[in-house]
Order: sequence, then C-alpha cells, then structure tokens
Amino acid sequence: MDILHLLKNGDIDIEGRMPYSSNATFLVNLTLGEQRGQAIYKPLRGERPLWDFPSGLFHREIAAYLLSEAMELHVIPPTIERDGPFGPGSLQWFIEARFEEHYFTLYENRPELHDQFRNMAAFDIVANNTDRKSGHCLIDSNDRIWGIDQGLCFSADFKLRTVIWEFGGETLSPDLVSKVQRIVDRPPLDVAALLNDEEVEAMIERAKMLAAGAMFPIDASGQRYPWPMV
Repeated sequence: MDILHLLKNGDIDIEGRMPYSSNATFLVNLTLGEQRGQAIYKPLRGERPLWDFPSGLFHREIAAYLLSEAMELHVIPPTIERDGPFGPGSLQWFIEARFEEHYFTLYENRPELHDQFRNMAAFDIVANNTDRKSGHCLIDSNDRIWGIDQGLCFSADFKLRTVIWEFGGETLSPDLVSKVQRIVDRPPLDVAALLNDEEVEAMIERAKMLAAGAMFPIDASGQRYPWPMV
C-alpha cells in the first residue's frame, strides 16, 4: 500500500475524537478505491493558543516527519497537510500499536529495542521536542518504535523535555552521528519552509553540537521531563 498516496488522496471520514488530547484530535478512516486505512487528523481550528508556540502546531507535526526522513531515522509516521472536515491540519498515518506498552515498560523489558530508542533520543534533541512522554513511544506488531505528538517541537530556545534520559553520557554510534550531521551539511528545505529562520538556525546548531560531541546529553538538573510523564 502507498501510504502517502492514500493520505494525500483518500476520502476522509471521521471515526471519532481521540481521548486525553489537549487539542482537537480525530481518528479518521481513509478510503481510496480498494485501499483502506486510518489516520490522525489535527485541524488548525482545534488548537488551543500557547504563549510559547505560534498557532499552526500541525505544521510542526509535518516538519517532524520530514526531519525524521531527512535524517533517515524513520521514527515518525508519515504525516502530511490536508484540508479535512474541519479545515486544514495535519494527517498522520495511524499506528496499530500495542497501547498497553510505552517507553518505560519497553526500555525495562526489551533491551533489543534500545537502539531504536537511541534514534528517537537523537531525533528529539535535533527537533527540540518539549513533550516526549512515555506514551508517545509506540510499538507496532513488527517491533518497530514510532514517535507521535510532535506539535511542541522546533522552538528556537532549548526546551528539551523527554523521558528518554537513560542513554545520557553514552557515545553515539558512527552511523547515528552521520545521520545527525546530514542536518548540518544540508538542512532540509521542506522542514525549513515550515519554521521561521531563527528556529531553523537553532535546529542546525543543535545538530552541529550533537554531531560534534557525539555523546547523548545528561540532564544534570533532573527537571527536563514532561508532565505527565506517561
């Protein structure tokens, strides 16, 4: 199935509103001929104003996906902009996950997944994710880890808040360093188009520092956690 083609061209039918979301978030069904799928729709109309982020958080959801692809990490589900039933917003492929699992349970019980979490941690640093809760790490039936809810990313001010601190002080693998370095050498234009100039410069600077140091940071303050953590 061509997921991006279905996201871009499929008919959208709202299944229902997702619970526990601070902004309007809908599960939708997609239909295009014989192709079927589900996605998460976050319309601009349903966003609550924030003092530290401009309106249009859905653009950051899209930018996060594009950044993940540019780094060749592939940790964010395919995400595009669509004009849906409530106007323009982001449309992200719905991950059929084992929702009883989250970062804390998976880190503790599945050490073979740790490299995927290292990728997620590196992505979150470059994207400056301020809200990487444990429940924002999903695992699908193929044991692949996905990150969701990236609306609070890309601030020009360093505001990293994440539950993934277990790798602090570890050296990044050469492969992961090279993936971070790509953002320094060739900042993705499609990501830059969704952010302001200051945010783009800060993203490049974070990538530069992470690649040059080749080490996961340590939270000496013990305060760089989102709330709630799950």
